[in-house]
Amino acid sequence: MVEESESTSSTPLHNHWTLWYDNPRLAPPGTDWHDQLKNLGTLKTAEDFWSVFNNVKPSSGLSLNSNYHLFKEGIEPMWEDAANKEGGKFVLTIPKVDSKAGKTDEWWLFTVLALIGETMDASGEEICGCVVSIRKSEDRIALWLKSCDRKACTEVGARWKTCLEVSNKTSLKYQAHKDAAASGRSFKNEVKFEV
Repeated sequence: MVEESESTSSTPLHNHWTLWYDNPRLAPPGTDWHDQLKNLGTLKTAEDFWSVFNNVKPSSGLSLNSNYHLFKEGIEPMWEDAANKEGGKFVLTIPKVDSKAGKTDEWWLFTVLALIGETMDASGEEICGCVVSIRKSEDRIALWLKSCDRKACTEVGARWKTCLEVSNKTSLKYQAHKDAAASGRSFKNEVKFEV
């Protein structure tokens, strides 16, 4: 007979992360965006991550206009958050043909594992979070950073491309949150630089 251990061991994460969900199109009219954002759980250990990640729909199973956001605990997935307002995001655009072949789910998993594993950000201070967005014509994954410093951001972007195992032909475009806040649009903003 095998005895159960009295204490379960866990693997703490370097940072704590919160997984959020939203779909603004499904919110009742007049609902503030922030009010319909749902906290799906805070991840403090590797076991917490798998417990939550294995019990939510994969990104491919979400309805159109849905988003998952994975951000460091204490940072909300919004341009106005103090940690985000001076920063921006790299955007990976995924055509639906690739999404239907499983690439959005694969690249979202690779991205979140790289985030919680702290493998993309050498300083540990640049990454705020990431977002997967399911849209009609294409899907997107965005990696949110705290600054628009070209050198620091391109280093993180290059590491992200390595994590995704994408070819050099794949371009990650960097957009500033200030431009998004001014235009009121998440993705159709000026590209500051790309890797």
